[in-house]
Amino acid sequence: METLNRPNEWKIEQGLSGAELPFLDQTGRDTVAIPPAKWGGFWKDEETIKALGNPKELFARELEGWKGYVEWEKYPEKKAIAHKILTSQSFPPHPEYQMAPIPDTNPVLDGYRWKLWHHALGGELDSVPDDSWACVLKEKHPEMLHLLAFPYNGEPPKRLVTSKPITPNPLHFVRNHGGIPIIDKEKFNLTLDGLVANPKTYTLDDLMDESKFPRMEKLITMQCSGTRRIEQIALYPGQGDELPQAPWAEGAIGTARYVGISLKKVIKDCGGLINGAKHLELYGAETYFKADHVMNYLVSVPWSKVKANEVMLAWEMNGEPLPKIHGYPLRVVVMGYIGARSVKWLYRIKAIENPSLAPVQSKEYLYFPQQVGKHNQRPTDGIQIQEMPVSSAIMSPWTKQVVIHNGAIHCKGWAYSGGGRWPERVELSADGGFSWYAVPNENLSKKGKWTWRTWEYDLPCDVEGWIEIVCRCWDNSLNSQPLSVRAAWNWGLHVTSSAHRISVYSINKTREVTRKKLDKFEQLGAILAPITQPEEFSTQSWEEYEKFWKENDPRDVDE
Repeated sequence: METLNRPNEWKIEQGLSGAELPFLDQTGRDTVAIPPAKWGGFWKDEETIKALGNPKELFARELEGWKGYVEWEKYPEKKAIAHKILTSQSFPPHPEYQMAPIPDTNPVLDGYRWKLWHHALGGELDSVPDDSWACVLKEKHPEMLHLLAFPYNGEPPKRLVTSKPITPNPLHFVRNHGGIPIIDKEKFNLTLDGLVANPKTYTLDDLMDESKFPRMEKLITMQCSGTRRIEQIALYPGQGDELPQAPWAEGAIGTARYVGISLKKVIKDCGGLINGAKHLELYGAETYFKADHVMNYLVSVPWSKVKANEVMLAWEMNGEPLPKIHGYPLRVVVMGYIGARSVKWLYRIKAIENPSLAPVQSKEYLYFPQQVGKHNQRPTDGIQIQEMPVSSAIMSPWTKQVVIHNGAIHCKGWAYSGGGRWPERVELSADGGFSWYAVPNENLSKKGKWTWRTWEYDLPCDVEGWIEIVCRCWDNSLNSQPLSVRAAWNWGLHVTSSAHRISVYSINKTREVTRKKLDKFEQLGAILAPITQPEEFSTQSWEEYEKFWKENDPRDVDE
């Protein structure tokens, strides 16, 4: 019988298409192969869905001026109907971005599954506000259009790398958990209820009344717990939920100047907490999906954090009203915590006794032990991630980049520590972490309790060929970063706090042979980049070759 190899057989065998490998069950006498599941295609129980009613009417907008907002938390029966609709039809499987090639799109995740879920519940497939980062770049920053996913036009790819400590709004990273509500400021209100003495509802003008609530203005770094996740994925794949598959690199962090008020002052205006309240549950207006269930976006923060004036209700970002994509008209900014706790499109705050049981708080953003995975994972095995640990990253050069230099490679990057700590020292190594150079203080941006420090440094490098540049940070509590990604790896692929490592090809032009060779490339107009492209000219004359063997011992030895 003829055996045919699959077209991608070599990729499967070498783990380059690992998602196609079967599980091997070796618990019995014979090994049994369990093949990966195949999607059965679209199906839909039209009769059941029709009997439930028209989704556009069932889940209609309740509030004037609140486009894209559906209240789920007050109506368990509405949630149950939505769950029935979602389970009465099929949706495409989660995309595979860990054990299969990452698509050539920007952004990598287009939210396709989320759009289909929204559409199934009567929502529109498009929900991008006119002040999204793409629109703002086109209108206000045309010089940055290279950051958009336009077709390659022959120009060299660029990357905006700056040592300035503030991230412009259009370049600040965006991580949303659902569609983007469009809320009219004049129709907006915020309710604070639960275990408070006097529950109240506020307009935005009420909150902005300086006679009642003193203004806060803070420079704050916000970081997604998935920052640098791609390094964990490259080592070992992890949790397969759609967003944890997002191959975030070093850019899921940004620093902005926020204006608003302390949540503590608003709670005081409500008469304070009562009946043992120790946590504040924060409600975001977006619709969130989890395991065929639908809800609003809910998380919580402890009262101890609020009491320290470290939780802010903000309406301004870098001197402008909050962009819609960043939570207009009001968002929470939790200083020193993961970005997931800084709820956007805030509409309710509820004082409660214990941390929120909402899935985002209780079942996601968990840091698991390394032996916990799909086979045995329970939410209570994980630590709920709050404060971010010390971390740092090299933003320039990029990994796998070739750098031609004169004995030093110019590097730029950031360093950050959460929880009110700050970077005290940043160190770089050009030999994989054996020898370290401290970045001089004058090459770091100003210290701040809630902010990163950006840095740049000319890293001494005499050697040529492939090198490994490593960056690590020490904060003011002398916390530092583990040196290996393996030490930071966890099933949720969160908090890549290990030292950042990049592979760079070093070409040292101070060396005579190198300088002459580069000159020859230029004289002949020969292809220098990419480094893997062979030279198409002779690199040594036969006369030079023969002279070498005359002046040196032959390849073999005489007895």
